[in-house]
Amino acid sequence: SIYEEVEFEDLDYDPEKLMYTYPCPCGDKFRISLEDLHDGEDIAPCPSCTLRIMIIYEEEDLPPLPEGFDETDSEGEDNGEETEEDKSGSDLDDAVKRLTIR
Repeated sequence: SIYEEVEFEDLDYDPEKLMYTYPCPCGDKFRISLEDLHDGEDIAPCPSCTLRIMIIYEEEDLPPLPEGFDETDSEGEDNGEETEEDKSGSDLDDAVKRLTIR
Protein backbone atom coordinates (compact mmCIF):
# COMPACT_ATOMS: atom_id res chain seq x y z
CA SER A 1 0.00 0.00 0.00
CA ILE A 2 1.01 3.61 -0.51
CA TYR A 3 1.75 5.81 2.50
CA GLU A 4 1.24 9.12 0.69
CA GLU A 5 0.92 10.70 -2.75
CA VAL A 6 3.59 13.37 -3.27
CA GLU A 7 3.80 16.00 -6.01
CA PHE A 8 7.02 15.88 -8.03
CA GLU A 9 7.72 19.53 -7.16
CA ASP A 10 7.88 18.62 -3.44
CA LEU A 11 10.82 16.22 -3.87
CA ASP A 12 14.44 17.16 -3.17
CA TYR A 13 16.85 16.53 -6.06
CA ASP A 14 20.53 15.58 -5.91
CA PRO A 15 21.96 16.37 -9.38
CA GLU A 16 25.21 14.46 -8.68
CA LYS A 17 23.43 11.20 -7.83
CA LEU A 18 20.46 11.86 -10.17
CA MET A 19 18.25 10.95 -7.20
CA TYR A 20 15.04 12.41 -5.80
CA THR A 21 14.29 12.11 -2.08
CA TYR A 22 11.44 12.91 0.29
CA PRO A 23 11.47 12.69 4.12
CA CYS A 24 10.04 9.49 5.61
CA PRO A 25 8.43 9.46 9.06
CA CYS A 26 10.99 6.82 10.16
CA GLY A 27 13.77 9.43 9.83
CA ASP A 28 15.26 8.17 6.56
CA LYS A 29 14.19 9.32 3.07
CA PHE A 30 12.13 7.83 0.28
CA ARG A 31 14.31 7.53 -2.84
CA ILE A 32 13.71 7.30 -6.58
CA SER A 33 16.18 7.89 -9.38
CA LEU A 34 15.69 10.21 -12.32
CA GLU A 35 16.21 7.18 -14.56
CA ASP A 36 13.38 5.29 -12.82
CA LEU A 37 11.06 8.27 -13.30
CA HIS A 38 11.98 8.42 -17.00
CA ASP A 39 11.18 4.69 -17.18
CA GLY A 40 7.65 5.40 -15.88
CA GLU A 41 8.26 4.26 -12.31
CA ASP A 42 6.23 6.27 -9.80
CA ILE A 43 6.76 4.44 -6.49
CA ALA A 44 9.57 5.57 -4.18
CA PRO A 45 10.45 3.17 -1.36
CA CYS A 46 12.13 3.99 1.92
CA PRO A 47 15.24 1.84 2.34
CA SER A 48 14.83 1.72 6.14
CA CYS A 49 11.18 0.74 6.53
CA THR A 50 8.27 -0.69 4.56
CA LEU A 51 6.66 2.64 3.61
CA ARG A 52 6.37 3.70 -0.03
CA ILE A 53 5.09 6.89 -1.66
CA MET A 54 3.58 7.51 -5.07
CA ILE A 55 5.10 10.35 -7.08
CA ILE A 56 2.62 12.45 -9.06
CA TYR A 57 4.38 13.79 -12.15
CA GLU A 58 4.29 14.29 -15.90
CA GLU A 59 7.27 12.90 -17.80
CA GLU A 60 7.69 16.18 -19.69
CA ASP A 61 8.35 17.92 -16.32
CA LEU A 62 11.45 15.77 -15.68
CA PRO A 63 14.91 17.14 -16.37
CA PRO A 64 16.67 15.23 -19.15
CA LEU A 65 19.08 12.45 -18.32
CA PRO A 66 22.68 13.61 -18.79
CA GLU A 67 23.94 13.28 -22.34
CA GLY A 68 25.57 9.92 -22.82
CA PHE A 69 23.99 8.59 -19.61
CA ASP A 70 24.32 4.84 -19.34
CA GLU A 71 23.64 2.55 -16.38
CA THR A 72 27.14 1.09 -16.72
CA ASP A 73 28.76 4.51 -16.14
CA SER A 74 28.54 4.02 -12.37
CA GLU A 75 29.48 0.34 -12.48
CA GLY A 76 33.17 0.89 -13.24
CA GLU A 77 35.24 -0.33 -16.15
CA ASP A 78 34.12 -3.39 -18.06
CA ASN A 79 34.34 -4.81 -21.54
CA GLY A 80 30.81 -3.76 -22.45
CA GLU A 81 29.44 -7.29 -22.26
CA GLU A 82 26.94 -8.07 -19.52
CA THR A 83 27.06 -11.59 -18.12
CA GLU A 84 24.30 -13.41 -16.25
CA GLU A 85 26.27 -12.79 -13.06
CA ASP A 86 26.30 -9.04 -13.79
CA LYS A 87 22.54 -9.02 -14.30
CA SER A 88 21.77 -10.85 -11.07
CA GLY A 89 24.26 -8.75 -9.10
CA SER A 90 22.85 -5.43 -10.28
CA ASP A 91 19.91 -5.57 -7.87
CA LEU A 92 22.31 -6.15 -5.00
CA ASP A 93 24.55 -3.35 -6.24
CA ASP A 94 21.55 -0.99 -6.36
CA ALA A 95 20.53 -1.95 -2.83
CA VAL A 96 24.06 -1.39 -1.52
CA LYS A 97 24.24 2.03 -3.20
CA ARG A 98 21.01 3.06 -1.48
CA LEU A 99 22.18 2.05 2.00
CA THR A 100 22.61 4.86 4.49
CA ILE A 101 25.09 4.25 7.27
CA ARG A 102 24.60 6.29 10.40
